[in-house]
Amino acid sequence: MKPDAAGVFTRARNPNTMLRKTSGIVINYIKYRETSIIVRIFTRDLGLKTYLVNGVRSEKSKTKMAHFQPLTLLELVVYDKENANLNRISEVKLANAFQRIPFDFYRSGISLFMGEILGKVVVDNYQNEVLFDYLFRLILKLDSSEFKPGPFILLFLIRTSRYLGFEPEDAKEFYLQLPVEQTGNTHQEKINYLDQLLDSEGTLLPALPAHLKRMLIDDWILFYKIHIDGFGDIKSLAVLRTLVK
Repeated sequence: MKPDAAGVFTRARNPNTMLRKTSGIVINYIKYRETSIIVRIFTRDLGLKTYLVNGVRSEKSKTKMAHFQPLTLLELVVYDKENANLNRISEVKLANAFQRIPFDFYRSGISLFMGEILGKVVVDNYQNEVLFDYLFRLILKLDSSEFKPGPFILLFLIRTSRYLGFEPEDAKEFYLQLPVEQTGNTHQEKINYLDQLLDSEGTLLPALPAHLKRMLIDDWILFYKIHIDGFGDIKSLAVLRTLVK
């Protein structure tokens, strides 16, 4: 059975269920029973969906658990049933096999942080093709040989806020919303650097001391907490802070 121009298959046995072809970014998963998992995937065409994958933790499984690690990029054919909270995957393969993220402590730490952030800001059935395409490109950049740490984490937080609709116009607007100390040289340094980030998007920026980067990341986490209900704590933040140089 071949898809139509929109990548849609019809499943004859159940007229309320469609087979859909789409791309996906794994957000996270939890173990289910002895050999299965429940995985949340941000898909380009269907938004954030939750799938039950049976037997994938079994040694006999043809599908590997590596397919469902956070931020893995996938090509999928999925069953899509209207109003279903849990669906199934018909076919899955890697869209791009990672060459560096799983084997580089720094990149894997960043990917863990990114996955945790996305798990809090992308809600069920939320669809945003522009956000998806941006994240897809960003993850490929994180895995590429041209990846440079620099302001990567801060730019991720800034640009993601843009696609979610609450990016500040400038550093002044940003800090007007935060209950943090806003006097002294350190605060002025943060304002100057953040304005450059917002204006230049990371190109040709001067170096920023690691302690100021960490402070800015903390400020952006607080900014997300203000704008996202139930955002909560970021468990991977402690690890991320040790990686920031």
